[in-house]
Amino acid sequence: MQCWKNARVLFRNPSRRYNSTIAPVVLRPYQEHCLRACTDALASGSTRIGVSLPTGSGKTTVFITLLSRISPPAENSQATKSLIVVNSIELARQSADQLARLFPHWHVEIEQGTKHQASGLADVTIATYQTLNNEQRLLKFDPKTLKAIIIDEAHHAAAPSYRRLLAKFDLDIKHQDVEIDSKDLTHKIPIIGFSATFGRHDRLALGSIFERIVYHRTFLEMIKEEWLCDVRFTTVQAKIDLNNVTINSRTGDFNPTSLAHVINADSINELVVRTWIDRASTRKSTLVFCVNVAHVVALAQTFRRYGIDARYLSAKTPAPERKTLIREFREGVFPVLVNCAILTEGADIPNIDCVVLARPTRSRNLYAQMIGRGMRQSPNTGKADCRIIDFVDNQSRVNGLVTSPTLFGLNPGELEVDGVSTILYTSFRAIISLFLLDETPESLERLAADSQDSSITNSLDDVPNPMSITYIDYDDPFNFEVPDDKPGHITILSPFSWIDCGNDIYVLELLSKGFIRVERSDEGHFVARYTPASYISKQGKEFSKEMKIKTSPYLASREILTHETLSDAISGCDTFASNNVFRNTPITGLLRSAEWRTKPASDAQKKVILKRWVKSPLSEEEKLLKVEAMNKGNAATIITRLRHGAQVRFSLIFYLGKMSLNFVYNK
Repeated sequence: MQCWKNARVLFRNPSRRYNSTIAPVVLRPYQEHCLRACTDALASGSTRIGVSLPTGSGKTTVFITLLSRISPPAENSQATKSLIVVNSIELARQSADQLARLFPHWHVEIEQGTKHQASGLADVTIATYQTLNNEQRLLKFDPKTLKAIIIDEAHHAAAPSYRRLLAKFDLDIKHQDVEIDSKDLTHKIPIIGFSATFGRHDRLALGSIFERIVYHRTFLEMIKEEWLCDVRFTTVQAKIDLNNVTINSRTGDFNPTSLAHVINADSINELVVRTWIDRASTRKSTLVFCVNVAHVVALAQTFRRYGIDARYLSAKTPAPERKTLIREFREGVFPVLVNCAILTEGADIPNIDCVVLARPTRSRNLYAQMIGRGMRQSPNTGKADCRIIDFVDNQSRVNGLVTSPTLFGLNPGELEVDGVSTILYTSFRAIISLFLLDETPESLERLAADSQDSSITNSLDDVPNPMSITYIDYDDPFNFEVPDDKPGHITILSPFSWIDCGNDIYVLELLSKGFIRVERSDEGHFVARYTPASYISKQGKEFSKEMKIKTSPYLASREILTHETLSDAISGCDTFASNNVFRNTPITGLLRSAEWRTKPASDAQKKVILKRWVKSPLSEEEKLLKVEAMNKGNAATIITRLRHGAQVRFSLIFYLGKMSLNFVYNK
């Protein structure tokens, strides 16, 4: 009862917003639903909540409107101010412009660098997290005066830099460098995060900042309801030689300097431009994403050699020139804008009708941000849809590499799609071992800094001459949809060797560290439990054997997460395995492509399988031959399924002429 009493004091809930100088703003239905979800969550007692809305859905409008609906708490009427935390000056200016349009009577200031010095007394202050990590700048903002804190691009919020500043405003957010007296916090300040990529990021780490995500919308939902434009995908299945490209251990993505040595080649730049000519030359506004500054310059020059008016910008572009370039691109003065690490987040250019990804990435967040630049509606410019062009390996699908189909749910190599055309073009070879991502503002800063390195030379004598390329056009993004509860879907949700054991049970063996099991609950959610392995010394084993005591190889299991979808449950479990179980040890052994899986099965594995393989139309000799031909990966999959009850759900069969053991459902 007290909670609802406070709610009446805390929230205003006008259906429309008026002031003396502007017309009322009519919110879209999902925006109103989102606001209601936020206010309901805050009224119920939650104070750290997240909102997941795709790029182009109007996140800025939503969180500004939300601030207008939050009033000072009953216990502190002086808490009337709001703080918006962003990660770039572009986002700060964008939010300030929107605030001026929606609520011109509010006093708004920006806190950023040396040029923007806020007083700390404005109704709303927009600050970059980099500036707020300066202790003196942060002192301007007294927790006693704040009614709410908004975190834009909140998928960064679990990083130490964010935690350091947020710990000043909430006792439940911890940071080793921050000590705060509870007397300094007179009330719980709502901390509300907004991101386009909440659902695909490090949910466990973000759980230390946000109690729950209260509202979520996907790209496909927004396209179906026509809030985002339709999309047309072209995956260019080239073989790109990434043999010597290193992985940045801090970001989990390709190292830009190393990647540029391969991608910034004349042959590949020619490929990008010729692909654009073949598939997008009629597009009015194309945004191209590159690896680094040198790549930006080289690719723009390649476009120009073909007579295409392409211009470029980077972190080295002076601010006035950058502003002019973006304005002219928005006005359609020239058709192609090439950039790197500048227009990834926060760029509002609705007329973009083609996005070219001239750089491979392993980051789902980065990929979603890049293609999101082209998904805004722009009926005034005649934009009907957006063409997304990316370049993928066409022989060995790289676990972890993000492309258009993988972002929307399927592996492009496993799709059967009409309209496939093969055109003679170029050939490169790709094979690389991939690791889990660890995206933080610091790691992305380092990635961006590396991307601005123009000292890279073009030494690419080993890049093959043009031979062939395959274009695959996907004209319907909904071809990518696969229900999360389809069994075969597990193989494309994770680079790790998850095993489908039937009846919505999925298991990830953690080598000598136990296992994680995900299964659907009676309520329909997916629940994950971690069962660690027990450590028994050699002496202990001998004693147990002598005393005929049965000891379990596992400790008690514990629940680690619950989620509505299998994809998010698997993503969270992968993060748990990486950050908790294998914190200080290599995790590559869990990969589906791990080298150990290709080695011959051990005698112990064979013995277990032959003992349990009872029902079979094969003779004992035939069974023995099949088992002898197994590798360790096949055998490990079978044993895991046996241990988790799959034998009663599956029938065990072998396909003639194949070396692997397969399971199919009993019909």
